[in-house]
Amino acid sequence: MRFTSLVRTTLLAAAALASATVPLAVQAQAANEQFIPLLVYRTGQFAPLGIPWGDGKQDYLKLINARDGGVNGVKLAFEECETAYDAAKGVECYERLKTKGGGASGFDTQSTGITFAVTDKAFVDKVVVETPGYGLSASADGSVFEWNFPLLGTYWTAADVMLQDIAKKEGGSLKGKKIALVYHDSPYGKEPIALLQRRSAAEGFEVQLYPVTPPGVEQKSVWLQIRQARPDYVLFWSAGVMTPAGIREAQASGFPREKMYAIWWAGSDHDVKDIGAGAKGYNAITLHNSSARDRVHEDLKKFVYDKGQGTGAATEIGALAHTRGMMIAMLQVEAIRAAQEKYGKGKVMTPEQVRWGFENLNLTADKLKALGFGEVMRPVQTSCSNHMGTDWARIVQWDGAKWNLASDWYQSDKTHIDPMVKEAAAKYAKDKNLKPRSCS
Repeated sequence: MRFTSLVRTTLLAAAALASATVPLAVQAQAANEQFIPLLVYRTGQFAPLGIPWGDGKQDYLKLINARDGGVNGVKLAFEECETAYDAAKGVECYERLKTKGGGASGFDTQSTGITFAVTDKAFVDKVVVETPGYGLSASADGSVFEWNFPLLGTYWTAADVMLQDIAKKEGGSLKGKKIALVYHDSPYGKEPIALLQRRSAAEGFEVQLYPVTPPGVEQKSVWLQIRQARPDYVLFWSAGVMTPAGIREAQASGFPREKMYAIWWAGSDHDVKDIGAGAKGYNAITLHNSSARDRVHEDLKKFVYDKGQGTGAATEIGALAHTRGMMIAMLQVEAIRAAQEKYGKGKVMTPEQVRWGFENLNLTADKLKALGFGEVMRPVQTSCSNHMGTDWARIVQWDGAKWNLASDWYQSDKTHIDPMVKEAAAKYAKDKNLKPRSCS
């Protein structure tokens, strides 16, 4: 069977499985429950990523209800809405769920395109848009983007860290190097371009851009171009079916996988396990350290999966994409908890109160350890002006059978990032006729 046919067959099977086994809602919402909408894509081109991501989010909310009885006694209710990674469908989900249960406790859109589409609406509707590791990089500026929270890192910080790791391998300098970006031709894939161009102008390396038409199964011509252009490294902004297709084409064209750096959404177990040794050396950046295992995984098995209430297969527990889903849900839960500390424990929080919680997160090392995420994450703190919090990332490398840590912790170089965020946020405010808040 040709690879393209295999991918289509896999997607159809995944879609059928998702529709047959995943409920839209766990239960009817009671008056004293906090409602969390779950936008997912269990079908379409990104389904291989979206399924474990969605399972991780749902599993963590189930864990909080089963293990803790909710957040200070307030149970969590949730409902999934399928977007198939389509912006129009994402907007429909947003509109349908934003007022449910007295108001949504924030949307993890799971899509940069959907984030672009609902950001303007969020200002009016006063609903949080939570985008850990994706979305609008400029929305880290909370003085302008009051309702957006690109927690833990953005595509600008990710690209910056990749370049830092490459520079380290090259003796500290990128001057004269050729860095190619192979990217999904969408708002998601285009997001790192501005950072790469800024750094290339400052540091004297060449940026080569190779857009891939969605869904990205056919990439042969792109990798033939790469073979001719001979870049020193390839940054791979991919997800879903595009990822294994690209790795296989890199292998076929002779491009070294150890010279490939994938964004976190293209660095999960499902992206490489079927390729095995053919992907050996392939690098990916992790969102904090989502390749690690900790007590939260043990608790999930004990309180949810051992009772037959898991969302997916138990073998997913500890997989990168699933853990990231749990991390994202945990941040939302902790925003609710932070809001309760200010507005009243044991109460259902309004969307505006939850927004305050997102803006006042302070997850210390001790708190993360207590939550069972001490090995997975480093401390993160947000503020009025900083809606991203502290960005930490590591590089992992596939050895043919498993992921291994390949770097120490990195943070993005704020010399490049901060001016870009301020410039882009100021332009957004001007274009939308918004007056930035004072965060002094």
